[in-house]
Amino acid sequence: MPKQKDLKRVVRARMRKTGESYTTARSHLVRGSEPATGYAALAGRSDATILEHTGRDWSQWVALLDKAKAREKPHREIAAYVSSTGTPSWWSQTVTVGYERIRGLRERGQRRDGAYEASKSRTFAVPVARLFDAFAKPRVRGRWLPAAKLRTATPRKTMRLGMPDGTIVAIGFIAKGTAKSSVAIQHTKLPDRAMAAKIKTWWAERFDALAEMLGSSS
Repeated sequence: MPKQKDLKRVVRARMRKTGESYTTARSHLVRGSEPATGYAALAGRSDATILEHTGRDWSQWVALLDKAKAREKPHREIAAYVSSTGTPSWWSQTVTVGYERIRGLRERGQRRDGAYEASKSRTFAVPVARLFDAFAKPRVRGRWLPAAKLRTATPRKTMRLGMPDGTIVAIGFIAKGTAKSSVAIQHTKLPDRAMAAKIKTWWAERFDALAEMLGSSS
């Protein structure tokens, strides 16, 4: 099982949502008795999307990770295990976060350490190289996303940005043919749910500004 302190936190979170007693809520989390039909809603990604990008749907991932006793492992170890199956790094994180939500190890928008995060994605009618450069090149980025600083990057695939308030933005890029591409961000280390909601709205505005600068969006 997760560390006792971590388990108590997620049990109490479930109690607030369901009205169950501590014992009942804990038993559901320990046994993992959530119906498979609800996995996609809990994870925040559709079965079709997960199957397309990872080769498994949520029921298959839950069965595999349960067998590997992933509920007893920290986030980093779960992600490493998912990656070892041949899943691309960005989707390894998506599967890991989804599994943790399904198994009650974190709430929607919350990290295992109790902090929150906000996710946002959009498709643009430009090649992935141009979309990547809009984030990677300081002068271009400054036109629509001022003050962010590049920390790490894998060309046309992933990137991490540092924000002035100490928060971190993880970014993934996906080519969709030769003339379209999409970007997905996870803005992490946010203090609470309210800030996560605010940041999500802020990113929608930033993507609007990016679309205007690029001169095209889907």
